[in-house]
Amino acid sequence: MVPAGVTDSTIQAVAAHLSPGDTIIDGGNSYYKNDLVNAKKLADKGINFVDVGTSGGVYGLERGYSLMIGGDSQVVAALDPIFKALAPGLDAAERTPGRTGSPAQSEYGYLHCGPVGAGHFVKMVHNGIEYGMMAAFAEGLAIFEAADEMTPAYDLDIPEITEVWRRGSVVASWLLDLTAQALQESKDLGEYSTEVSDSGEGRWTVHAAIEAGIPAHVLSASLYSRFASRDNDDFANRVLSAMRYKFGGHNEKPKGK
Repeated sequence: MVPAGVTDSTIQAVAAHLSPGDTIIDGGNSYYKNDLVNAKKLADKGINFVDVGTSGGVYGLERGYSLMIGGDSQVVAALDPIFKALAPGLDAAERTPGRTGSPAQSEYGYLHCGPVGAGHFVKMVHNGIEYGMMAAFAEGLAIFEAADEMTPAYDLDIPEITEVWRRGSVVASWLLDLTAQALQESKDLGEYSTEVSDSGEGRWTVHAAIEAGIPAHVLSASLYSRFASRDNDDFANRVLSAMRYKFGGHNEKPKGK
């Protein structure tokens, strides 16, 4: 697991020390189309390649990691004990109603999703969904934060609202748990930046949606929201302000002037 920007070079460097029949597992957040290139280069040397989308964050060490796996069936099967040991296990979630018989692989917290690239493809979309869920919580709580300036005005206790939502609410989730924890530690979140980065998977998910012709309104909007948080829309907003002034005389001066 290395940053996506150095994955390709790392794979080639490691491959130089391997023998035919060995396997490289890429457990980082790599672009799934790059997997196909890397797998081909390794196959020419007789080396196997398996891509594993890994979810669980810093808590995965204690909770286990949700693993989305791509690669040749026989190669992946040979690695099954490793994946099973790293995954959260059966007790991580209640069994879905209607499931019977022996637990499926997915119920242990890992899944062979398909051939090379499939694991990272599934993880990519997972992260795109994550962007959307995070944005929804952030926007909703921001409305609460501004509610004392509305009519009627409500002075709402946001940490307590997130706490009550954790119990029996439709929006209860691990993301909400972490949000409630952060708000308990700091009610105004003053030590956190207003600039939110994106690590690539959100962009790749939007690219995939465009390629497939699938509307992804929420996922794309949540990505653009992160761009805006870094003031990447400053010039566009100045253009809007300039047009309003030119056609309507609305002179909106920069702050501090």
